[in-house]
Amino acid sequence: MLTLPAHIMDRLDPFAPVFSRRVWRYVPTLVGGAILAPGRRMVSSTLRVMGLGHCRAFSTYHRVLNRDVWSSLSASRILLGLLVAAFAPTGPLVVGIDATLERRRGPKISAAGIYRDPVRSSHSHFVKVRALRWVSLMLLVPIPWAHWTWALPFLTALAPSERYDDKRGQRHKAVPRWAQQMILQLHRWYPARALVIVGDQEYAAIDLRAATRQVATIVTRLRLDARLCEPAPPRPPDQTGRPRVVGPRLPTLTTRAADPTTAWTALTVARWYGEDQRDIEIVSGTAVWYHGGKPPVPIRWVLIRDPRGAFPTQALLCTDLAATPEQIVAWFVLRWRLEVTCHEVRDHLGVETQRQWSELAIRRVTPALLGLFSFVTLLAHDQITAGACPVRQAAWYPKHDPTFVDALALVRRSLWAGTTFACRPQRRTSLKSPVPWLITCVSCSAMPRDLVTIGRALQPFPRPKRSVRLSPHSAFQSGSLVLVCQRTLPLRVHAPSSRAASRCVYGWRVLQMLAPAHRSPAPGGPSPCPSHYRTALGYYAASALSFARWHSRVPSRGEAV
Repeated sequence: MLTLPAHIMDRLDPFAPVFSRRVWRYVPTLVGGAILAPGRRMVSSTLRVMGLGHCRAFSTYHRVLNRDVWSSLSASRILLGLLVAAFAPTGPLVVGIDATLERRRGPKISAAGIYRDPVRSSHSHFVKVRALRWVSLMLLVPIPWAHWTWALPFLTALAPSERYDDKRGQRHKAVPRWAQQMILQLHRWYPARALVIVGDQEYAAIDLRAATRQVATIVTRLRLDARLCEPAPPRPPDQTGRPRVVGPRLPTLTTRAADPTTAWTALTVARWYGEDQRDIEIVSGTAVWYHGGKPPVPIRWVLIRDPRGAFPTQALLCTDLAATPEQIVAWFVLRWRLEVTCHEVRDHLGVETQRQWSELAIRRVTPALLGLFSFVTLLAHDQITAGACPVRQAAWYPKHDPTFVDALALVRRSLWAGTTFACRPQRRTSLKSPVPWLITCVSCSAMPRDLVTIGRALQPFPRPKRSVRLSPHSAFQSGSLVLVCQRTLPLRVHAPSSRAASRCVYGWRVLQMLAPAHRSPAPGGPSPCPSHYRTALGYYAASALSFARWHSRVPSRGEAV
């Protein structure tokens, strides 16, 4: 069975107590395959990319997700501990909370419901979608090498639909109720750390504030017509009856925004949504938020307006009365990073491409893929700390700092070098000629669709006059695009996105592009392994390119394919 590189296993070993010894044997393979697999994240794709497509005991890997006993909550606590130790060892823990939809169809997806699609809907157009609703907590921390704040998921819970609970005779829990339980769980894990929870208007519920104001500071949006009151006056000694809960009612925030006597303060916010800096005007105050039948909640409100009128006036609230308005706005701006993470996990980690229908597997796979985003960031952080990270750029997209795509490419490259080409040291050899008729194109970039145009990459090369020794390990690490051909074969290759990319390829040579040279393996390290080399590269070729023809025999020289 394949083993992952030592630096990856060092990060993965803390999760071993969550699983039994029998189940733990298959977890590294699933994790490595989930990182390397392009497209859909299914167990079959992870096995293929790890070179286990021939394994007849494939159902054993399925049982890890749909039957075996292990706790996702315990894994979330371990992942959070690794993230806190690496990125937030001191200071308050700023955590974002958000609900995201996973579009799934099929009669076996029983927990799905009908919700408003926030991506396809607008103010004037309402789009419904059948999906699973997930509530996720993400650690908002600055990444040193990215020079940006990332949202790293660590705890995700499924919020079933109301119809699902009614069929099973269960009491339905709304999203704020799930958020309350998750925040209290986070406080039990880190009772000595100050917690700052940043959310959208969906979490602006009085019940949530009343239940969590003793353990966390909540920052969310606030309705402009919210009922705000003054604090209750002191109770006179001779008064009879129940004491007053709140004082006189204050003007609504809509009235304050329209009042010409309101004193606005100019403020420049860094890293505003879609911009580097944004000039806004704010006004703040304290009040008691009250609704009949609910407990009163003391809050600090912040009213925001745009001097240019680009967005409507909006309001924020914070349960920490001592927080400054500038700090409240800075905390809330970080919430927009949650949307970026949800977009990245869909594009690069295959969320919404799973095909599990078992209820236990459904509850496990999506939180695992969201946690994989944080785990890949940890692995990239370890490697970038020791050396530089190559940044992929394009003529139309200048980029100076690494993004998650670059972090994923770096981790994939280390996995290919350590897993695909590794074997026992005593089998250290160099390949003089791989298997005949093997023509493989592999990409270590984030996704196969990011390959450069094949017409520019593949050019005919004459057959060398003498034998050339090829080391797959060094050939792979020298570039992110590798073409290996055993003989001079006229082969027509077609790229799915361009007909003009097809070109006749000749050669018995390695073509390297797109990435700077990397260091060769350390003395005594893993050596090339021909079998893993052929298996894994062959799978990536099938996923990256659409071959016009593929012959099982070696055509003679000059014979057209």
